[in-house]
Order: sequence, then structure tokens, then C-alpha cells
Amino acid sequence: MTLNLDRSAWRRVRFGDVVTNVNETVKEPTTAGIDRVIAMEHLDSGELKIARSGGVTDGTTFTRRVRPGQTLFGKRRAYQRKVAYAEFDAICSGDILVFEAQQNLLLPELLPFLVMSDGFFEHALGTSAGSLSPRTRWSDLARYEFDLPPLSEQRRIADLLWSLESTRETTKATARLGQVVEVKLLEEAFAPGWPMKTVAEMGNVQLGQQLHPKYRSGPNVRPYLRVANVGDDCLYLDDVASMDFSDRGAEKFRLQSGDILLNEGQSIELVGRCAMFRGEIPDCYMQKTLLRFRSGPDVLPDFALAWFRRCFYLGNFSETAKRTTSMAHLTAVRFSAMPMPCPPKREQRALAQRVEAVGQALALVRQELSALQRLRSFLLRTILEGYAA
Repeated sequence: MTLNLDRSAWRRVRFGDVVTNVNETVKEPTTAGIDRVIAMEHLDSGELKIARSGGVTDGTTFTRRVRPGQTLFGKRRAYQRKVAYAEFDAICSGDILVFEAQQNLLLPELLPFLVMSDGFFEHALGTSAGSLSPRTRWSDLARYEFDLPPLSEQRRIADLLWSLESTRETTKATARLGQVVEVKLLEEAFAPGWPMKTVAEMGNVQLGQQLHPKYRSGPNVRPYLRVANVGDDCLYLDDVASMDFSDRGAEKFRLQSGDILLNEGQSIELVGRCAMFRGEIPDCYMQKTLLRFRSGPDVLPDFALAWFRRCFYLGNFSETAKRTTSMAHLTAVRFSAMPMPCPPKREQRALAQRVEAVGQALALVRQELSALQRLRSFLLRTILEGYAA
């Protein structure tokens, strides 16, 4: 990609020379016509748009004012990369810094991308202090140095980046709609007249090996999957741990293609989240926080996965699970006793194919969204930090 950037007129500046840290306070937000509250949990990592907010009428102790066009930065746990562009009046948490561009020097529309850049976050992390909840300070952030283009060049860059952001938002909306269609299909595709059996009658249920210090090393250290690796119809394989499995344990806990993995121990809303292992990692095993379902002769693995995902979306797993204050456990005994349809294989296959078709379309949209994310990262590095394309 050729961006045709002429950096000869760019000048080195400090962040605090072109940006103001606004600390405007409002004691009575309702009187000032403000009805929305922005807390740290309302800022999504890597997303400029504020999709959620609280209400002033719900009660709040926040007093810091936010105005449209300002850029918000979460100073607590900066590694979460919480940056947002305000589009409405609000008050916000004291852990959120409110930045305003000095418009004769820096375009407000370019500021959020500058704050989102890797260079700015590296500086923020390097100046954060505290162990449990590290925070960075404005006085430290103000010393961050970067190359500032002329205003005319800033406009061209901002237009390009916001155009990309608009495309990302449209693609995200399409992905959300695809998710709704998929969930609706899973809810309605199962015929009420099909014969029912228990999960245990339809296949083999197995818990993984318990994580224990004695398994940290040994003669048979092998990769295993855990809760962190199992998403909704997808596996996250960037961080796969290893532990020792005995010969007996290896036979019991080894995964094979077609096995369905379910989160046994999770938060209440995520218990039972499941995905199929398709042999992505050779000689791979599982930990006790996961349940494995291996299909018997009466059920196709893809049909079983569709049924389990339906149970997850409808809340059947969370209702069945044994709960504590903050966790839920879908024990092997409880899961094995749950009902499961057993239609003829041809009907199983037809349903699985319909679900797969929607899933493939949704996967293409998500791939496009990932590509747009990579493009944004590339443009921020290339334009704002001067890395070669």
C-alpha cells in the first residue's frame, strides 16, 4: 500500500503541547442536561465507539464532564487499550482521562487514533505505577513525543482512518446480524416430535485430567486444552499449555477429531460453551475444566454440536449446572443426564448442513472484520509511528 506521505513538514512535538487534559466537573448533571454515565466497563478494548453507557438516574458519584468530540482514555490498566471518541454529553469515571485537541495544532478527529497507537500505549504502560491496578498519570502522558503532520495532511489521514472505522462498524453490525440468524436457526431447527435420549445414551462423556503441580513435568509432557481455549464454535489455540500425562491417562484424556469440548467450570453465563476439536493439534489432551462428548453410533458429531450450542444459547446448561457465588459447574453426571434428540441420521445431516451454511457465511464476515482490524493496525503503525510499509 502506497500512502504518499511527505514527512518533510512534520515536526516533533510533545503530547501535552497539542492536547489538553480536560478536568471539567459537574456536580448536578441532571440540571446541566446530562443523563448518561460512562464507566470503565463501558469502554471496549480497541473500539472507539461507545456502545453502552449508564444512566444518571441510577445514581453515580462521578463528576467529570465529557463533551462530544473529546477523546477518552482509560488510565487504569492501560494494557486494556481502552480509548473512545465521545459522541454525546456525559459524565465519566475518574479513571478516565478526557483529552481535547488544541484545534489550531491538532484535529480532534485524529486525536483518538493517535491515542490508540502502539507508541502511545507503550509509553502509557511504561509510566504506569501500582501492582494490582496500575495507573498512568497525565503528567507522564504529556511527555510522549511523536511527529505531527500539518493540518491539511492531518485531515487527509483522519478521513482515511474514519472511513476505515465506518467500514469496520458496518461489518460488525453484519456479524451481529449473522449471529442472530444462527441462534434463531439453532432454536427452531429441532423438531419437537423427535425421539429423545440422554446425553450418556448418545455418546461418551469424559472430564479432563486435573491440573496438579505433580504434572508440571515428567516423561510424557503433552499439550492440553482448557477453558481458555474453548469459545463458541471456535478454539483459541494461540496459548496452549502442556502437562504430563501417564500412559493410562493419555488413553483416557487424549482428544480425537470430532470430539466436542464443553466448558465444565465457568461463569454462569458461559458454562457449557462448546466447540469441536478437529485434530488441529496432534497428540492433544484436555484438562478437568472441560467436558468431552464423543459421539456414539446414533449421532453425528456436527448434529451433537448444534444441539449443545442450542442448549448453551437457551440457558439449559446454566440452569442445569451446580452454582456457586460466581461460578457454575456442569458436572459430568448432570450433563450426562440431560435430554438429547435422536432423529434418523438423514435428518441429523440435513440440520447440520443448514447450520454449517450459516456458520460459514458468518465466518467469512468475521474474517473480513479481522482483516480490517489488521489494516487499521498497519495504518496506525505506518502513518503515526513512521514504520515502513
